Amino acid sequence: MEALEFKSKIKNDKIQIPNHVKSKLVFNQNKNVRVIVLLEDSDDVEEKEFKNMASETFFEGYSHSDSVYDDD
Repeated sequence: MEALEFKSKIKNDKIQIPNHVKSKLVFNQNKNVRVIVLLEDSDDVEEKEFKNMASETFFEGYSHSDSVYDDD
C-alpha cells in the first residue's frame, strides 16, 4: 500500500486534495483506499503561539552587551 501524505483544511465539509496527489489518484480509479484523518489539537496551536511569543519577548530584551556570552 502506498501512502500519500499532505496537509489540508476542511472547507464546506470537504477535504481539499492538492494537485500533486490528485494526479496520482487519476491512475488508481476504482481501487480501495484507506483514509486516516488527523486533526490538529488546539493545544498544539496554543503551544506554538506561546513559544513564538516567548521567543519574541526574549529577543526584545537582548542587547549588544549580551554578546559577551555568545560563542564565537
